[in-house]
Parts: sequence; structure tokens; C-alpha cells
Amino acid sequence: MSLDFTAVDFETANGFRGSPCAVGLVRVRGGVEVDSFYAEMRPPEGFDRFDPRHVEIHGIAAEQVRLAPRFADLFPRIRRFIGEDMMVAHNASFDVEVFESALEVSGLDSPGLRCLCSVKLSRNHYELASHALPASSACAGYSLTRHHYALDDARAAAAIVCDIAARSEQPDIEVLFAASDIPVEHVPAWQGERSRESAATRQVRPMQHLFDARRGDSPPSAMPDLMRWQDEGPQLQPNPEADPSGAFFGVHIVLTGTLGVPRAELKAVLAGLGAQTGSRVTGRTTLVVVGDGFSEADLGLPVEQTPALQSRKARDGLRRRAQGQLIRFVSEGALAAELGSDWPVPSAYPGAHETAETGAVLTG
Repeated sequence: MSLDFTAVDFETANGFRGSPCAVGLVRVRGGVEVDSFYAEMRPPEGFDRFDPRHVEIHGIAAEQVRLAPRFADLFPRIRRFIGEDMMVAHNASFDVEVFESALEVSGLDSPGLRCLCSVKLSRNHYELASHALPASSACAGYSLTRHHYALDDARAAAAIVCDIAARSEQPDIEVLFAASDIPVEHVPAWQGERSRESAATRQVRPMQHLFDARRGDSPPSAMPDLMRWQDEGPQLQPNPEADPSGAFFGVHIVLTGTLGVPRAELKAVLAGLGAQTGSRVTGRTTLVVVGDGFSEADLGLPVEQTPALQSRKARDGLRRRAQGQLIRFVSEGALAAELGSDWPVPSAYPGAHETAETGAVLTG
């Protein structure tokens, strides 16, 4: 192996991962860029409404791509360009989810793709206050003057990897990342209809009408900013005036996985009821709320068969529970049922009530 890879960056039309409107690809051989590819596209039909907040970020509007090919039409060219390469992306989980969700909602087979994360590599090698793409690429000697132009962002990610490889004197892409204990992220391979869609796609099914450009019955502001729903937000202090007989008073709660409401809002509700929320599982944790379609029945299955339990928080909770710590695992639907009318259902997120009623997971 050598320092051969393809850097990738997507821009999306809205908060759903499966709404790509631009892609940039940079092919690197031996640490040198040898080819590039850029294209704008229409997102998959039914998920192609442009959120003004995203347009403001990347400058691509619906009219600009009106005659562009759909993602499904463009994907064969993207696939040919990538070939069998390992991909690299800054925040790889995002780009992996874009591929996965866009393939799902386009009704396409997946060839299976592999990706490594340059932001994780940056955190392991650069001492920076921020490891956002402009700061990390500047440390690598690349001037990112057009941030959120997909091709330049892909070049910036490539520059980070090449710079760290040179500093580390490590010419093998996979060995370079393995030395920092950074795992490969995967777009699974599949043919035909998947038996279980990704969390990001399941996220939008109950509110799909909000992302459909053909529907004009709701304002653009009604589209939830899904990419921010999973932000942890601050750890709020428990409400000292909460009812001490309440079910959540004094409970130490950790949230993990994809949830169907903004995580920060749910934490605020729980803190208001006297709970202490945390961002990691500790010796004081008593309740782990698991998203990603988890059900309590999953606890009887091997972890490798239960994707929702493969997060670090879930694994830490399971390990501590096996050692005797009293930790209860509940699904989002079960938590919604326990909270009842306290479940956060802002009017700005139409369709969110379906989570409380059915336990469906809406966000990925």
C-alpha cells in the first residue's frame, strides 16, 4: 500500500443526510493529487427541498441545479471515480451517511464503500483550539478560501492526510490511521430493498413531506435542522424544585444514538424533572436511553447483531452493568411513554409526535 486514496466532500440541500446537491472528489496517488471531480446535482426525488439555511452556507439553490442530474444518475460516475480506493473525509460519518441514505432513498444497490476520518487524524496530531476544516487544513499548509465548495473541502481533507503522513513518515494510508486507532467507517453493501434502513433515513420517513420539493403546504422554516438535533448541548443542573417523588428525580441519564427530538431539548426536560444528564457513562449512571430503533428485546441479542448498542456509550453501559452496576437501558419510545405530556414536541417539528406514540426513530 501507499498514500493512495480519494478524498470526498458532500454538500446537502437540507438537514437530511440523503439530500446531496454537490460532491467534490480528489484522487491522491503517492501523496500527490492526480485527478479531481466536481458535480452539482438534484437530490433524490422526494427529499429535494432546499432549506434556506443550507443555501446560505454553500450557495447552491434549487434553481441552480434545476437541469442537473439526480444523485441516482450521477452515482455511477462517482463510483467509477472512487474505484476501489479508501475514501477520506473531514467528519467521515457525515459523508458515509450521505452515501448510505442517498442510495437508500434512490432505490439503488450499494457497492460498499470505506472511509477514514481526517478530523480524527487531526485531533491526534495537531494541537489546535479547533479542528474544523479551515483550521486543520491551514495547519497542513492549505489555504481554504472557499469553505463549503465541495471540491475545495475535499482538497483540504486530502492536504491534512498528506501533511500528517509526511510528518509521521508513514506512506501507507491504512497504517497511518491505524496507528492513531482510527477505525474505517463503512457504507454497507446491499442489493435490492434493505430489510432495515439506516437511522438517518428512518429519521425522516414520518416527516418526509417536509423535505419534498413538490409539496408546498408548509413553509421552509418548518424543515427541522436535523443536523443539529444530536448536538449534546450543555449539561444542565437538575431542578432543585422538582418533585422528589417523580420517576426521574435523582436519576443520572445518558443519551446515545439517534433520537427523534433535539437532544438538548430532551435534556432540558429531564433536568427540569430533577434528573442529572451526562455526556458519558460513569459509575453514577443509572439510565441509558438508546435511539437508533433500539428495543429492550435487543438486550438479549449479541451486541454485534444490534447496531444500536455498538456506540461507545452503550458499550460502556453494558460493560458496567455486567460488572454489577445498576443501569437500566430503555428505548426512546419507552422514555416518551414515561414522560407522557412532558415529551418535547415543538410545533416547529411537524411529525415529531409520532415518536412518542410509536417509538419510531426520526433522526439519524
